[in-house]
Amino acid sequence: MIKILLIRHGHVDGISPTRFRGRADLALTAEGAWQAEATAQRIKRSWQPAAVYSSPMRRCLSTAAAIGRPFGVIPIALAGLNDIDYGQWQGLTPDDARTRWADELAMWYRKPDRAAIPNGETLQGVLTRAAEALGEVIERHPADTVVMVGHDSVNRVLLLHVLGLPLSRYWRIRQHPCAINEIDYDGGSFTIGSINQTDHLLCR
Repeated sequence: MIKILLIRHGHVDGISPTRFRGRADLALTAEGAWQAEATAQRIKRSWQPAAVYSSPMRRCLSTAAAIGRPFGVIPIALAGLNDIDYGQWQGLTPDDARTRWADELAMWYRKPDRAAIPNGETLQGVLTRAAEALGEVIERHPADTVVMVGHDSVNRVLLLHVLGLPLSRYWRIRQHPCAINEIDYDGGSFTIGSINQTDHLLCR
């Protein structure tokens, strides 16, 4: 059995107030760096990861490096874990995007599985590449504990995938910065141990 600890990266600018971050290569804020260290200590207390995989974005690689450091594990970047491509919405607030693409933005919030982001990526596209990355990790580590550090959108889509739920449920899953999700894979099937654990971030 493989245990996958699916983690969202730490806090960055643009989470609140919201901007479409996507492929912007943002650094962790001071808060995000603290969250990454707290997550590393939480993982160290309970698990022994054999490998740490990460989106190639700096915010994820920094989070992954903090998690891997206590174990002497260097993160491996996987392109399939990269954030969603927001196309022409990149860097905009939802209000900014609404002034030019009101119908497309409304569809994103009402029926995200059918949304077409201008010059951007669909959720199905995110699912295809993220599921391939997940399959690659499972093939490499059939009996290990591994960490995968991704993004809000990527993690939501992967969790829907392992739960066997449609992409239309995208907004029904929350992923806070540095949240931990536990996924086991054994005998061809997935089991979810937890979703969006953030108790390790409550005490400073």
